[in-house]
Amino acid sequence: MLKKIVVLGILVLFILSACNSSTMSIKEIENVPKDLQEYVNSSLRLQSINDGEKGYYILFHSTGEVEAYLETQGDKLNIMFNETNLKDEVIKQNTYYVTTAPEHEMIDVLVNGESIPFDNMTVQ
Repeated sequence: MLKKIVVLGILVLFILSACNSSTMSIKEIENVPKDLQEYVNSSLRLQSINDGEKGYYILFHSTGEVEAYLETQGDKLNIMFNETNLKDEVIKQNTYYVTTAPEHEMIDVLVNGESIPFDNMTVQ
């Protein structure tokens, strides 16, 4: 009987921790979906396209290699881009899908530690 209570208690803890886990994530993808391609502007350095759900397509153009990760500060979600090996060559589009948690009321993008504004934000 005690073993069943312990197992049930552990199961409840797993369920509660899953409910409280943050849903924020960032994933590099090849391109935005075809139905959103019309909003992509390759002349912009930083662009956000909301998919009408809980996520954003973030397009960041750079001549270097880009590493991306997320960081939170209270109700603010920071999207961090670190650029390395910058060259005066072809500009590459780096496309990411970012999901946020309900507690994030603001998004800030930092490139090499410096906050930069979106050139364009599209909401579906």
